[in-house]
Amino acid sequence: MTDLTSGRETLEDVSMAVFCGGFSNSDVFGSAKGWAGGFLYNDKAKTSLQNFFARKDTLSLGVCNGCQLMMELGLVFPEMGDNHPKMHHNKSGKFESTFISVTIPENNSVMLKSLKGTTLGVWAAHGEGRFVLPEAESEYGVSAKYIYDEYPGNPNGSDYNAAALCSKDGRHLVMMPHLERTIFPWQNAYYPFAYRKNDVTPWMDAFVNAKVWLRNQGQ
Repeated sequence: MTDLTSGRETLEDVSMAVFCGGFSNSDVFGSAKGWAGGFLYNDKAKTSLQNFFARKDTLSLGVCNGCQLMMELGLVFPEMGDNHPKMHHNKSGKFESTFISVTIPENNSVMLKSLKGTTLGVWAAHGEGRFVLPEAESEYGVSAKYIYDEYPGNPNGSDYNAAALCSKDGRHLVMMPHLERTIFPWQNAYYPFAYRKNDVTPWMDAFVNAKVWLRNQGQ
């Protein structure tokens, strides 16, 4: 962010942007609003971001706090304008940290579509992880779903049990669970014994898919 706001970085030679999880602008709920302000109220950072998302050869991923940022800035569904959904507090009213199961439906996401039909464990840790989606499910490119309707299987109360959404063209993905924290078998709270010999979990496919897509774009 310092590089973007100062103009040292413009993202012109960047092909994939990952807005990472964790906390930004202090360890409090709503912190992504402060991060979003860093883009909205700085002309250099705002222009760099707009130019990046205007390109057709880029990918982006927002995880947890990064998901909140992308939703706050309206980057996933720009065609919705002011009706772009945003994140809400968990229905439980508290921070949820848990290892949960999600299923990957048929989807258009560059990163997740090859995983369709799989059910995977993944870590989640958030206080504002609820997707409130007033339109039909098909409008939001739901790319991962919690396998249970009720709490705590759906830890935040998201509409359609949505754990991940992607843009209409599949290039921009946001998700609340932390796929990057569940890459290696030993990182999982539970992992089937038969698969523990594997070096990585199926979540690694998301990043392999991104690399292949970018290579096909000549990146």
